Amino acid sequence: MTRLVLLAILLMLMAWAFWRLMDGVIAAMGGSPGGRRAQPPGVKLVRDPVCGTYVAAGSSLSLTRGATTHYFCSERCRGEFTTRR
Repeated sequence: MTRLVLLAILLMLMAWAFWRLMDGVIAAMGGSPGGRRAQPPGVKLVRDPVCGTYVAAGSSLSLTRGATTHYFCSERCRGEFTTRR
């Protein structure tokens, strides 16, 4: 009877270790192991044409000329851009 209980415990530990290993393999392949949530999508960054700083398009200053929209990190960069062109 004792051997049967110990064998059952050993099998449960082996199954647990196997599933932990598989979760790691799935995570390494870019999946979503163990029902964990995937990472949220990244924010699109655009480059300021004056100073070269990367800024988030949704929360930066912008200026549209024709069909092109330019994004800026500050009022200073936007002002410098408008005086140059």
